[in-house]
Amino acid sequence: MDALVQELDTKLRQWQPDIAQQVRQCLIEIIELADQDALDILRSRMVEQEVLDLIDELETW
Repeated sequence: MDALVQELDTKLRQWQPDIAQQVRQCLIEIIELADQDALDILRSRMVEQEVLDLIDELETW
């Protein structure tokens, strides 16, 4: 776990501020969902976003 935290800390300092903030927000959401034993909701959101991204790509063709 220490290695993971160290890697995250390094990456957060390397990334652009807006990317680092997005990652922080995602991690906060994951922790909150895990605390509520509701990580399956996160998976659904991820799948939904993937579908929306695919639709956006098709519309730009």
